[in-house]
Amino acid sequence: MTNPAVQTIKRGGSRFYVHPETNAKVPGVTSITGNLPKPFLQYWGQKLVAEEAVDNLGSITQLMVAGKRDAAIDMLKRAPQRSTGNAAQTGTDVHELVETLNAGEDPGQIHPDLQPWIDRYRQFLSDWQPEFIEAEATAFNYDDKWAGTLDGICKIGGESIIFDLKTGRGVYDEVSLQLTAYANATCLVDPDGKERALPEIEGGAVLHLRPDHYELIPVRIGDDIYRVFQSLIHITEWDSEIKNGVLGAPQKLGEN
Repeated sequence: MTNPAVQTIKRGGSRFYVHPETNAKVPGVTSITGNLPKPFLQYWGQKLVAEEAVDNLGSITQLMVAGKRDAAIDMLKRAPQRSTGNAAQTGTDVHELVETLNAGEDPGQIHPDLQPWIDRYRQFLSDWQPEFIEAEATAFNYDDKWAGTLDGICKIGGESIIFDLKTGRGVYDEVSLQLTAYANATCLVDPDGKERALPEIEGGAVLHLRPDHYELIPVRIGDDIYRVFQSLIHITEWDSEIKNGVLGAPQKLGEN
């Protein structure tokens, strides 16, 4: 995702949106859905660390021989971060180019590494002829106190679709929580604080973009899914605020 137009801050590893008029700080949709348990990530991380150890055994051995045990450990434990960091940067770069194209602007010269991704996106535009209503808009929900930046709302085949662009290896179920949240926004808010009504949403979809192909995948959105999202809001509140200070100082015998 590109940087939101509305100001955001990081707090305790989560992103919070700052309302341009009230300065109210509310958690972002991505941070909220990030609290969903993802047990598969544990095994993925373990696999990357094991691969790092096998593929770079010589470098690790050199560090150990040189007495740099902590450096060797750091090299191994950061393997998952290096992998996600590279993928995240590619995703950000692709999102920025797509945003430029959606605005009807010329992205100019495209890096050769990104050209295949943009070729596939242009193929999507040609195949489906989407009519964009909103792109990279900031959504707020004042009742449940959250905000987020949706990738787009467009008409495809006469139907108003809220969609998300994914550039990773796979598409996961939780994208339904993300799109359902945006479909329940109170309004869209511009950087100057001006509010706009959320366009009618008739369905959801993910555009899964890869350098060699693309897929347009329907995504169900609904009230039952939004209730799950609301439960994750409470977990976010616990993690970012409520848990701080729930444990008091240890008491000694004889003290009240």
